[in-house]
Amino acid sequence: MSFIVSPVLPFPNISWWANFINPSLTILFDQQEHFEKMSFRNRYMIAGANGIVTLSIPLAEGREQRKPMKDVLICNKTRWQIQHWRTLRSVYNRSPYFEHYQKEIEQLFVQPFEKLLDFNLASILLMQKLSNIKNDITFNDAYQSVYLGAMADIRHQFRSSRYEEQTGMFPQYYQIFADRVGFKPNLSILDLLFSEGPQAKYLLNP
Repeated sequence: MSFIVSPVLPFPNISWWANFINPSLTILFDQQEHFEKMSFRNRYMIAGANGIVTLSIPLAEGREQRKPMKDVLICNKTRWQIQHWRTLRSVYNRSPYFEHYQKEIEQLFVQPFEKLLDFNLASILLMQKLSNIKNDITFNDAYQSVYLGAMADIRHQFRSSRYEEQTGMFPQYYQIFADRVGFKPNLSILDLLFSEGPQAKYLLNP
């Protein structure tokens, strides 16, 4: 089995998806790793009218987590799902494919989630479906710092301070506010999907 070891991220960014454009690769999700603060494990980025917008999922014990990802709880005292969806709708309601994907994506923001891992995984599975990207998925049972048989281990690549890394290989695509704020690379797959629709898959493999 050819596999890549990955964290479980919400609506992962474009460089994450580019790792899995080959359907023969299996995604081995590390559900046993400890939460990393200042990473994309509870946040994703889109481009708004004034630049980058970061959407964060609040955690029950804040960002100073001391537990495996599979046990990290979401703080649902805030209306974060409503806020996220309102932001997405406000930013993308005039994008070419928002109406096409709106109903299915909105369901993630009305369905309750207690665990961060469950929301993140649900977002990935939905993006796989809508983007027609087909990779098998498996999970580890215990934490391993090294996977000798892995083609790559990308668990520590996705920190919010480094979101623009690995973008040179990807072509620019239509962004609704590019005329105001310029093209913003390596955003959440949501940005690419709402902008390019079925062509999103092919732009990941230039």
